[in-house]
Amino acid sequence: MFFCEIRYLILNINQMKDLIIIGSGPAGLSASIYSSRYNLDVLILGEEQGGCMNESYNIENYPGFIAISGTELGQKMKEHAEKLGGEIKQAKVTGIEKTEKGFKVKTSSEEFEAERVLLATGTIFRKLNIPGEDKFSGKGVSYCATCDGPFFKEKKVAVVGGGNSAFNAALLLSRYAKEVVLFFRGAEPTAIPKYFNNVKKSPNIKLAANLNLIEVKGEQKVEKVILDNEWEGSIEHTFDGIFIEIGSRPDNSFFDNLVGLALDKAGFIKVNSDQSTNIEGLYAAGDITNGSNSYRQIITACSEGAIAVAVISDLKKKKK
Repeated sequence: MFFCEIRYLILNINQMKDLIIIGSGPAGLSASIYSSRYNLDVLILGEEQGGCMNESYNIENYPGFIAISGTELGQKMKEHAEKLGGEIKQAKVTGIEKTEKGFKVKTSSEEFEAERVLLATGTIFRKLNIPGEDKFSGKGVSYCATCDGPFFKEKKVAVVGGGNSAFNAALLLSRYAKEVVLFFRGAEPTAIPKYFNNVKKSPNIKLAANLNLIEVKGEQKVEKVILDNEWEGSIEHTFDGIFIEIGSRPDNSFFDNLVGLALDKAGFIKVNSDQSTNIEGLYAAGDITNGSNSYRQIITACSEGAIAVAVISDLKKKKK
């Protein structure tokens, strides 16, 4: 019995890699592509191929594609990484710890070791968690006005949230939509005065205070929302799109064993210009970081992934 346990342990701790990339969104997949070009022995672990890109119905601001769905772009990146020899495993990482030789990364069924680790887990959109929200995600429900705003030209859309991101989203959407209604739950929004004043000046934006969306309804796409109180004489209103802008949080649920990892107040990883963190051998890229002036877009995530791998490759050369 003891022999079998030892044998099982040996089989489930794999050979040490040069690099383990945790996350298979744009930052992680770009890092995998560059890792192959630099001839690094790399493993990429990700729970959802494409990451948050999958939430975008259409993308028009990624170079080389006039328009492409987030799911399709993620699939193309994955195929590119695999074509170059990238080893990608679909797995949920449950823990990571520093060791004398580097890092140990745990999933629910296996353990892996690497000299260096790149964290590219991105963020998780905060959701309203109301009926119809998940059903119509990508079918009128969006979490990214920058990505999806152009598809609502001359349409009526709702924005949910009272902070800076919601007011910025409303201003952006007002360039495309015929009418924008901004719903927030308090008597006053939390957005800074500059954004608040700009929204009030916009002729096609309406403010709706002290209101919560409690349901999204439709057949094949978003058609109506239900409110918890009457607004303009009714609790039911027709909309073509719903933009939920109540913030996002970094996906850092498994970082507990990385004692001393420097995070900002919001929980995003602090990185240097080379994407390194304050822990030797640990790098981070994409939306999980405080880099790129917090401009969390696919193109900046890709660039951060590429920068990190270039630095890691150079360190490996110097080590020889």
